[in-house]
Amino acid sequence: MSKQTMIEQLHRDYKRSLTRNKRWVHFFQIIIFLTFFVLWEIASRFHWIDPLIFSSPSKVWELLKENILDGSIFPHIWTTVFETILGFIIGTVAGTILAAILWWSPFLSKILDPYLVVLNAMPKVAIGPILIVALGPTMTSIVVMGAIISVIITTIVVYTSFRDVDQNYLKVLQTFGATRWQCFKEAILPSSFPTIVSTLKVNVGLSWVGVVVGEFLVSKQGLGYLIIYGFQVFNFTLVMQSLFIIVIFATIMYKLVEYIEKKIVKNG
Repeated sequence: MSKQTMIEQLHRDYKRSLTRNKRWVHFFQIIIFLTFFVLWEIASRFHWIDPLIFSSPSKVWELLKENILDGSIFPHIWTTVFETILGFIIGTVAGTILAAILWWSPFLSKILDPYLVVLNAMPKVAIGPILIVALGPTMTSIVVMGAIISVIITTIVVYTSFRDVDQNYLKVLQTFGATRWQCFKEAILPSSFPTIVSTLKVNVGLSWVGVVVGEFLVSKQGLGYLIIYGFQVFNFTLVMQSLFIIVIFATIMYKLVEYIEKKIVKNG
């Protein structure tokens, strides 16, 4: 067997090993998922947990089917998903732009650095009532809530990525007379794409948190509204249904971001 053939065989074995490992990972993920719902159903039926508070998968499924058939759930899903996607985009774009401004002006970044740390430590949920008073009890305040909760962490993470780009890239470009904008466009931004996309994963969860909390405070429609309404009328099956729907759509958003990340890393 030639050396080239051996290398190809090793490569094929390695790819088969990765595929086999991925299948096992998916298998155990499915097992954990199914086990959770089976144990939940059993615990509810045998009153190991309070079925009034924790409901059960079968009750949640029946309520979900009923709401799908009468169409009552779709306006709530559409409202929350739209607000979350909008807040997600605004928070990510605004955070990336702020990070670019800080990279562009080292003097400004030194001034704002302690403020960013303090703002990141501050519980953004606490400013929800202020937003409602300032912007009114409308969808705008909910979207802004979803954006604010992710914009600071995006700014900090992306700015750190901009700053940590290998300076040799910039020196090569500057040797050929590149302007600061050209250095940013050709070296800083492309090198930071993986970090920006990874930040999107964090922002998925943060945007859902911000929007749902905003709906707790002001909305008359949406999954957050259904959760609060369910608590008020002691319909915990409605609460669990809303949480289940949030998990599904948050997972879909996360998988889309993961797909984008794979494409960028593959083409990078």
